[in-house]
Amino acid sequence: MKREGFSSRLGFILVSAGCAIGIGNVWKFPFLAGQNGGGLFVIIYLLFLLIIGVPILTMELAVGRASGKSIYQAYRKLEKPGTKWHLHGRIANIGCIVLMMYYTTVSGWMLDYAFKFASGQFRHITTQQVDTIFDKMLASPLEMVLAMGITIIAGFVICSFGLQNGVEKMTKVMMGLLLSIIIILALHSFALKGGNAGFKFYLMPSLQNVKKAGGLGHVIMAAMSQAFFTLSVGMGSMEIFGSYMSKKQTLLSEAITIASLDTFVAIMSGLIIFPACFAFGVAPDSGPSLIFVTLPRVFINMKFGQIWGTLFFIFMTFASFTTVMAVFENIIASFMDNLNWTRKKATIISGISIFLLSLPCLLGYNALSFVTIGSKNILDMEDFLVSNLILPIGSVIFLLFCVSRYGWGQENYLKEVNTGKGMKLKRWMIPYFRYVLPVLIIIVFIQGLIS
Repeated sequence: MKREGFSSRLGFILVSAGCAIGIGNVWKFPFLAGQNGGGLFVIIYLLFLLIIGVPILTMELAVGRASGKSIYQAYRKLEKPGTKWHLHGRIANIGCIVLMMYYTTVSGWMLDYAFKFASGQFRHITTQQVDTIFDKMLASPLEMVLAMGITIIAGFVICSFGLQNGVEKMTKVMMGLLLSIIIILALHSFALKGGNAGFKFYLMPSLQNVKKAGGLGHVIMAAMSQAFFTLSVGMGSMEIFGSYMSKKQTLLSEAITIASLDTFVAIMSGLIIFPACFAFGVAPDSGPSLIFVTLPRVFINMKFGQIWGTLFFIFMTFASFTTVMAVFENIIASFMDNLNWTRKKATIISGISIFLLSLPCLLGYNALSFVTIGSKNILDMEDFLVSNLILPIGSVIFLLFCVSRYGWGQENYLKEVNTGKGMKLKRWMIPYFRYVLPVLIIIVFIQGLIS
């Protein structure tokens, strides 16, 4: 069976960026920036994105493009005889499945809130009553199953049409709408009376704000961790799109383009949120509740708040759903490559499996709320496994595979990453990849375990 490919470079960029652009950008990045002093955190984040995230992204893409296979079969094709790098392919496959076991629930929350704002459920309620809406949603298994189910069914139906006619075509539409909505929302925040203080907090470095946030060392670690996690590297979620891409462009150019689009959405999310928070006297460091509790309070007190709230949560839904589609495609492609299934069979079986496997996370807020591991509920535990174990460990494995003589090797990696037009990876960067980059990733890994 001939392997599919993207119909255009734009399709590859948007699908890959759509995979990276998700809840981590539009939810986690703003509240982390708020908790860590604003402007200086943003600058440090951009630096670490360039020196940690982009190099690992080129490695995932290189493994995918050189092999033309999903992650497990890619290792099998590229590894030296007798080595066992392909075992990481199994872990990467599991990581994508675990990610969807909780990500679909949170994506369902975004969809649910978009519906609530559009249908007027936030009209004529007090600020105090906003809190109860989120609590009632979590307490209702039926409501959350419906939102999650719509997310899963829509995602797999789109993937069933194939890479070009399904994932690529729909991602182009959703990313176009996402970028349009985010610009409209940012311009609206710019016009809010009293919002200038939010812009200043967000974009102007302030050592005083950093000191209040816990000191420079704390802010550096937070920025490093977010820069690493934002591109979702380490479990093959990007590798699959490398296997579909052409060899017309160098991978460093493509990685920087993807990271730039990912960063644009993250920065713009802050430009929406912080001016609104300051304009309405809401704390910008309210943590994970920022999206579902703090911002709705802002919207209900805003002129035409129903419209702005609806647009914001449609934007959030698109941001999360592009990731859902991309990872679903990864899961389907792995079944097709490893078991020789047709796309239709892989779509049906993986769709049913993901739905069933996602139920414990969803029920962890109501029927299974008694299930905890340490202080973590089911969602937090699944997120910990992916974010703090599978991603950093997987990134080190990708790194060693690409630059170690025991793996694929630096010459093969350099040849692949520099094939095509665009920015070339210089040979002098290899020592940095070999001796410094693993240390930075290990620091992120240890920090994640400690925190």
